[in-house]
Amino acid sequence: MPRHDRFPFPRVAVLVPCYNEATTIAAIVRDFRAALPAARIYVFDNNSTDDTVRIAQAAGAVVRHVPAQGKGSVVRRMFADVEADAYIMVDGDDTYDASAAPRMVARLLQEGLDMVVGSRVTHEQAAYRFGHRFGNRLLTGCVSMLFGRTFSDILSGYRVFSRRYVKSFAAHSTGFEIETELTVHALELRMPVMEVETVYKSRPEGSFSKLSTYRDGARILLTILRLFKSEKPLGFYSLGFVICVLLSLGLAVPLVLTFLETGLVPRLPTAVLCTALMLFGIVLLTCGIILDAVTKGRIEQKRFAYLAVPAAWIEPEPTTNRSTAAAA
Repeated sequence: MPRHDRFPFPRVAVLVPCYNEATTIAAIVRDFRAALPAARIYVFDNNSTDDTVRIAQAAGAVVRHVPAQGKGSVVRRMFADVEADAYIMVDGDDTYDASAAPRMVARLLQEGLDMVVGSRVTHEQAAYRFGHRFGNRLLTGCVSMLFGRTFSDILSGYRVFSRRYVKSFAAHSTGFEIETELTVHALELRMPVMEVETVYKSRPEGSFSKLSTYRDGARILLTILRLFKSEKPLGFYSLGFVICVLLSLGLAVPLVLTFLETGLVPRLPTAVLCTALMLFGIVLLTCGIILDAVTKGRIEQKRFAYLAVPAAWIEPEPTTNRSTAAAA
């Protein structure tokens, strides 16, 4: 079996987005340096007001500053500024298992994948609160319903990316909804991806989550709807078309029955509303058809940008041992 700590592509980058993580950043840098000694560790500070920057520099990380607030803004800068063959993105809260990184990178490079997601597995109630767990399942179900095959943990902050993925991803999100956008990008381009179970632990004492269950959950849900509209416009606008048609027909039935009985249309405003709803539904359907053609062209351009980046690939080591080969 191939060793996970040897790669012919030496450029492995660990990307750590940080905001006020002075309590945990030293442990993050230390653990990933031990797991991947050849990797270069970058800490992207997002306007921290504590000693995150000083501690990260003292630990040996390359520190860069991102003034635009929000995790999505940091990811955009990380992907634009860092050059590598494999990118490990991990939250700076010291809740993810650094020892899983070599295995995830090895799978990415040896199997020609573009993204490996560290699916969180934990038995600590404090590590993964019920609200976050329920919200993750709800949002994962929404993405699965709208975009098809997906992951069991779309909100994981522990991922490994190929260079192809990173250089073809145009991050639009600014906050924690960036994980949803990362997932949809891979699904829309039909990239080879996989999940690997990783241990998820609770935050160390003195470290606090920046994620708001309700506010950020609502933003993630709105992001899913926005991506549904932009990536699958025919389905989005067809849904509006169906709603308008059903409302129009529902309001029109009593009018038609009255007309058949009396030959009169006593509720003229309702008749006008029925006509307007039907016309509006037709307009929505037309918009969906046009935008669907535009979206397909845009996805093709994204695919070309993805294919323009050379793939990083490691040939698996032969299973035949040297003695057998020599005897042959």
